[in-house]
Amino acid sequence: MPSSVSTLTKERTEESVATPTPPPARSLLSRWGSWASVAWFLVPALVLFLVFVVAPMVVAVWTGFFKWGGIGPMDNFVGLANYTKLFDDEVFIGDLWRGLYLILMSVLVQLPFALFTAVLLNQKLRGRAVYRMLFFAPYILSEVVTAVLFTMIFLPGAGMADHMAGFFGLEDLQGKWLADPSTVLPTLFLVMIWKYFGFHMMLFLAGLQSIPSEILEAASIDGAGAWQRFRYITLPLLGPTIRISVFLSIIGSIQLFDLVWVMTAGGPNHSSETMAIAMFQFGFKRYQVGYASAISVVLFMISLVFSLFYQRYVLRRDLSGAVTSGGDR
Repeated sequence: MPSSVSTLTKERTEESVATPTPPPARSLLSRWGSWASVAWFLVPALVLFLVFVVAPMVVAVWTGFFKWGGIGPMDNFVGLANYTKLFDDEVFIGDLWRGLYLILMSVLVQLPFALFTAVLLNQKLRGRAVYRMLFFAPYILSEVVTAVLFTMIFLPGAGMADHMAGFFGLEDLQGKWLADPSTVLPTLFLVMIWKYFGFHMMLFLAGLQSIPSEILEAASIDGAGAWQRFRYITLPLLGPTIRISVFLSIIGSIQLFDLVWVMTAGGPNHSSETMAIAMFQFGFKRYQVGYASAISVVLFMISLVFSLFYQRYVLRRDLSGAVTSGGDR
């Protein structure tokens, strides 16, 4: 009797459990509608990308194989002659070294200065909002406005920089800021610091404010000093922000153009010329469009290779969701 009851109960239980029905297959029309919706939003952006990014790149690569002045048909095919000429040109090699100088100065001077300022302004200071606004304000100005402003400041004889140099007993610098090959590049870098360090400072401030205060308080209770908290807690947790800031600083230094063009146009005697300045000079001043296209291809390849390398080996943990560069995560 009990066995029959259990059997009956089992059968009723199996009957009461509803067998899940498979979801109805999506119709072909529904799938086409989904793809049409995706295409509706994707195609305009894709067309703009192809027309204004991919097409100019292809044209630049193709033009680099010709000796062409920008007018008339491209019928003088020279192959790789523009590229071989490029790397035999001492001025262009100098452009590469000047770009490296700006990169090193940006990473080793500008970013630490921005980080130091961000750490100071992250403290409880009276009027820190005003300081943040004042330090960030130069970044809002356009590069052309900044260049015109500092051209007037460094104006020989009448500029504020010459008056300040005379006041501090630095008469040797008067009139040489942008006119002497030995001082023009450091002078331009000072302008770059004034213009861009506020942007990196705000990046670091955002990173600092994302660090939980409980961690710093716990470390302080355990006896960690200010330097120890910064070295072993703040700096590692700020790692992703620092790496992004370094990337933006290097790419900006490689592609620097308008600030230099307005202030010095690459002079005197190519001493402040960058790759972008050389590309513009040959393309729009000397009408050697094929050679300028070769410069643009090299500039693009340097930026692309660096970006891929940096993303692959430096930003790898950040892109995969890691927060810090240490620990077991």
